[in-house]
Amino acid sequence: MTASSALIGFVAAQHAAFFALETLLFETPLGRRVFGLTAAEQAGAAAVFAKNQGVYNLFLAAGLGWALTADPALAPQLKTFFLGCVAVAGAAGGLTARGTIFLLQGVPALLALALLRAGL
Repeated sequence: MTASSALIGFVAAQHAAFFALETLLFETPLGRRVFGLTAAEQAGAAAVFAKNQGVYNLFLAAGLGWALTADPALAPQLKTFFLGCVAVAGAAGGLTARGTIFLLQGVPALLALALLRAGL
């Protein structure tokens, strides 16, 4: 396994976990703590948006999983596309919500992309 594939697997696992947090655990004490919501009412009001966002994260995880298992002729393009999507999503989240989103989501994707481009 290459270093880029290992990091891509990590990014895919992150997004599967984001899906779980946003769709299944958002209104729980853990979900409220992760997202900085102090009241159950806050979480309830935002839950529909979080669930929608969670589905997008699941699509990113699925795309990265597909890229890791795709035919070698197609895999580099899929990896590049889905890592690019994650990097853009991380940058958008970092600019519009919390800067830590870019660090947690965008930076690993950009590092994986750099490793992929370097052939590692």
